[in-house]
Amino acid sequence: MTQSTPTKELVITRIFDAPRELVYRAFTDPDQIAQWFGPVGYSVPRDTVEIDVRVGGHQRFVMVSDDGSMRSPVNATFTEVIENELLVGSERWEGIPGQAAADMYLRLEFHEEGGKTRLVLRQGPYTDEVEGLAREGWGSSFTKLDALLAG
Repeated sequence: MTQSTPTKELVITRIFDAPRELVYRAFTDPDQIAQWFGPVGYSVPRDTVEIDVRVGGHQRFVMVSDDGSMRSPVNATFTEVIENELLVGSERWEGIPGQAAADMYLRLEFHEEGGKTRLVLRQGPYTDEVEGLAREGWGSSFTKLDALLAG
């Protein structure tokens, strides 16, 4: 079986019922990332999270499955940072089922929406097969983020 070449961009737009500053902080605070990142059934141990939020800075963590069968290290470098508005970076993912270790980009835009936040996420490239899994993973992670923001 041959693997297809990653060419697909994942785009997700989502409204969070929280101010933009709080949503941005949930993506940049190591303690908060450890509380919500990863789909249901996965977690990010706090001791794996390192973040230096500035151009040239980094974000590193390891997402693990609750049953211990999967470990997916992430190593990202920020290329654009505008506090409470924009995070852009390149990232190296490993351990994604169905996809070899990959270099990807991630762009997160945080837009004010009358006390709420409209997040626009762009990530890729993905294969067609893995793009759907990534979309499901982000959606599941965002349910955990909703709970954190409501707390």
